[in-house]
Amino acid sequence: MLDLSILFPSVLNGLTTGAVYALIALGLTLIYGVLHIINFAHGASLMVALYAVYWLKERAGIDPYLALPVVVPGMFALGYVLQRGVINRASHGKDENILLVTLGISIVLENLALIFFKSDTRTIETAYTLTTVPLNIGVAQAMIALPKLVAFGGALVASALLMLVVNRTDLGRAIRAVAKEKHGARLMGIDVDHVYAMSFGIGLACLGAAACLLLPAYYVNPQVGSGFVLVAFTIVVLGGMGSFAGALVGGLLIGVVESLGGLVLGESLGQIGIFVIFIGVLLFRPQGLFGAKA
Repeated sequence: MLDLSILFPSVLNGLTTGAVYALIALGLTLIYGVLHIINFAHGASLMVALYAVYWLKERAGIDPYLALPVVVPGMFALGYVLQRGVINRASHGKDENILLVTLGISIVLENLALIFFKSDTRTIETAYTLTTVPLNIGVAQAMIALPKLVAFGGALVASALLMLVVNRTDLGRAIRAVAKEKHGARLMGIDVDHVYAMSFGIGLACLGAAACLLLPAYYVNPQVGSGFVLVAFTIVVLGGMGSFAGALVGGLLIGVVESLGGLVLGESLGQIGIFVIFIGVLLFRPQGLFGAKA
């Protein structure tokens, strides 16, 4: 039986990590919900965002959190241009072509990172990197790293803003209309290609926010996105394909499972629980926790 003094910090650590996982998965589920394709370049795009935050800190001295107004719009612009100028033109409206194009983009981005940054793992140092904050809930106590606490709050705020945009704005209504029936949306005067590009841009903007929240306590190298995107795919399936609430809840759940798995089985085996859940969902509830049956 695990002691509460060990269990409570582990759960907190899982929640803080899971919130960032959820933000990454929200971008993926938005792209899937509208374009109905899996974006294989999602992990490589996160890597680009992490390198952007790293470069701004090392070359311009901009704090990762202060880089949010730069990196988020920059990633949105990258996503919009990639969808409108590359993916849309090269796919010719075929989903299988989109999968191949996004896979090709992923390979190109990772190899460009190797050319410019080599294969070295890079980190940044800030005044608050090693700062910890005490948390007390009843008899349970824990010390949590300040960057992880900020990442938790920031990821929840960013997720709330995304869901507000999708549910309460004209753009959000257009996104939901195109996701439901693109031909009917086009007949109603909605520019479907523009909505596709906006959705892809917003999905990558989520990655920009996640990168700014991650890097004070994490690292970057050309392959860093692969691990995150595998977890993000699991979260999307767990929560339900296209479900924003499912991505948020699934991200928090997966973060806790990973943390507890690492506590019980060791850090190298901590992710086993994630893939056990993934297989279980596919077997017993393939529509996910919040997804509707086909």
